[in-house]
Amino acid sequence: MRGKSRTAGKRLAVRSAGIARLAAFGLLLSLGACASSGPDALYGLNAPRGFETSGRAGGRQILVPEPSALQALGTNSIAVVDAGPVYTYFPKAAWSDTLPKVVQAKLIETLENTGRLRGVGRPGESLLIDYQLQTELRAFELRIDGQDRAVVEIMARLVNDRNGQTRASRVFRAEVPASGTGVAQAVQAMGAASDRVLAELAAWVVGSV
Repeated sequence: MRGKSRTAGKRLAVRSAGIARLAAFGLLLSLGACASSGPDALYGLNAPRGFETSGRAGGRQILVPEPSALQALGTNSIAVVDAGPVYTYFPKAAWSDTLPKVVQAKLIETLENTGRLRGVGRPGESLLIDYQLQTELRAFELRIDGQDRAVVEIMARLVNDRNGQTRASRVFRAEVPASGTGVAQAVQAMGAASDRVLAELAAWVVGSV
């Protein structure tokens, strides 16, 4: 009985330590958020260029709607995710717009940077569309659940705009180690992971249409 009690006690201590770490991190973020009504810094993403694509330039025009996302990623807050998953956010820092809009803008720019499409646009821009690029943000965060790293995951689906049939679909994911848990290190790692995903996604689109 004593052996079992000691084992249970150790497990409880480990669990309590993990909960305490998460609570302390959450308290730090909450205190920072209460100290100011708005962010002190706004962060953006880059649009990759100069990456390899297959196929030749064509006359296709692509519509890029705003990506869908759960509420946890559908804001301008910069997400930090611990095991669970449990979402918290950096205080006094935010994306330059809601994250889906930032990703939409940079995805359009990345597709334009390929130089292999006739046109790329948003809904309402009166383009004669060949394909819709429907996307879903599944991860865009700093993970602190054992190894500090940025994780970006986007599901993409190419849909023929004339008959509604799916031409192709794929999930794009990248993980990049973070040099620290501060907002600057987190955004740098998320930017690197985003670059990989956007470049691969754009090359896939060009090769699929």
